[in-house]
Amino acid sequence: MWWIYALLSAVFAALTAIFAKIGIKGVDSDLATAIRTVVILILAWSIVFFKDAIPNLVGLTKTNWAFLILSGCATGLSWIFYFKALQIGKVSQVAPVDKASVAIAILLAVVFLGEPLSLKTALGAGFIILGTLVLVL
Repeated sequence: MWWIYALLSAVFAALTAIFAKIGIKGVDSDLATAIRTVVILILAWSIVFFKDAIPNLVGLTKTNWAFLILSGCATGLSWIFYFKALQIGKVSQVAPVDKASVAIAILLAVVFLGEPLSLKTALGAGFIILGTLVLVL
């Protein structure tokens, strides 16, 4: 089931690039990121309220809070740089380079989370990096 969510994430990420490229024409990329963030904020909290997940807030630990805040900071910086790259580059180049994050996430998961690195996963990450280099160079 996880792969269905991952595939949907990929589809919406692809749409994000297309919609963003059209939407940032003539707009400051930081302003565009801020507008996008407000939309996401409203959407995310609407889902939380709809699912009645607010009571779960009290169960969050200090570690949960710290790493969710760090994740939010990383997401925000990623979006700021992504929108700036989209504004000055082509979607066909920016989006694939952005997806090098997959290979970076694999490496970080091995180093920091102790996840095993199979030959298949290492080859996949390597091909992502190779593909990224082909597009950049």
